[in-house]
Amino acid sequence: MLELAAHAKINLSLDIKGRRADGYHELETVMQSIALHDRLVFSAAADGAISLECDSGEVPAGPENLVYRAALLLRENTRCRRGVRISLAKRIPVAAGLGGGSADAAAALAGLNRFWNLGLPPAVLCSLAAVLGADVPFCLRGGTALARGKGELLTPLPALPAMGVVLAKPPFGVSTARVYAAYDQRPAGPGPDTAAMLAAIEQRDPAAVARCLGNVLEPVTASLHPVINDIRRALLRAGAMNALMSGSGPAVFGLCRDEREAGRVAARLTDVPGKILVTRLAGNCPAM
Repeated sequence: MLELAAHAKINLSLDIKGRRADGYHELETVMQSIALHDRLVFSAAADGAISLECDSGEVPAGPENLVYRAALLLRENTRCRRGVRISLAKRIPVAAGLGGGSADAAAALAGLNRFWNLGLPPAVLCSLAAVLGADVPFCLRGGTALARGKGELLTPLPALPAMGVVLAKPPFGVSTARVYAAYDQRPAGPGPDTAAMLAAIEQRDPAAVARCLGNVLEPVTASLHPVINDIRRALLRAGAMNALMSGSGPAVFGLCRDEREAGRVAARLTDVPGKILVTRLAGNCPAM
């Protein structure tokens, strides 16, 4: 039996630099792992079958799940015919912009590479991760990184202090495809200052990191769901250093000096709808 953690992510900054010839958007985003994680347990299956069970009814347990697809992709590319039983314990909110499905897929690739004794090097795992989704390569490596291209071109960045994070997930999900489609219909606005964010990370300056937060998708998703702006304001009133929507949303995070302060901020969010979680930035947490 093998057990692995699958860490969620937040986007400290997210900019879109244009459209690619393949139809995808050209991203420039600073991604950060957080301590909140799902858990995958791998155990032997004597019949050579792949099976997946999950403790959440919000995600499918069959071939539609990225964990299942990761297992199939590994078998197709290695001619491995061994089976596996995978148990997935979900703690990362679903359809929230926190990369839960991508994190699970990354953990599945890394876990099965070990469980099936495949011996694939990190570069091969990362190339397979990019087939599964734009955030999966980052989730394999974890930590802090600048991601470009579709998200697969990663530049590792210095680890940040373990700042506290308050997550506020409204009681609904959003479609990433719908948000990007809506973005394409709007005039281009100013993007975040990625260079300033990179400098703040290099200096390991929590206050500067908080000041540099930015996400070009936030006004798009907030136009569809105005409660996102309400949540951001509530986090600031409650004492967060700054707040931002993660990815395509709708989860909003507030940065705090440490996890204890994040707990105090969370306790003040009595009128915010949905789920409130307290966690922290996570440095060395690769799935591989």
